[in-house]
Amino acid sequence: MLKVRFFSLIREALDCEELNLEFTTETVTIDDVKRRLSAQGGVDWQDVLMQPNVVHALNHRVVDSSQALSDGDEIAFFPPMTGG
Repeated sequence: MLKVRFFSLIREALDCEELNLEFTTETVTIDDVKRRLSAQGGVDWQDVLMQPNVVHALNHRVVDSSQALSDGDEIAFFPPMTGG
């Protein structure tokens, strides 16, 4: 099972804080998770998750969306951060 969490504006846009997603042979990268959630959630989820500036974290570390997953991982999606 994968734990998927959404933060800030992404959480608000999707009206979802977190969900569990079965780990399968078709869900082996973060890109796969994004495609699967977009297919299940519809165009609104696709619009949010497929934005080029969405930040992806795997087990609390920012990673590229091609990062491989393992059963039990936690994936997080959040908008880009700025600092000052």
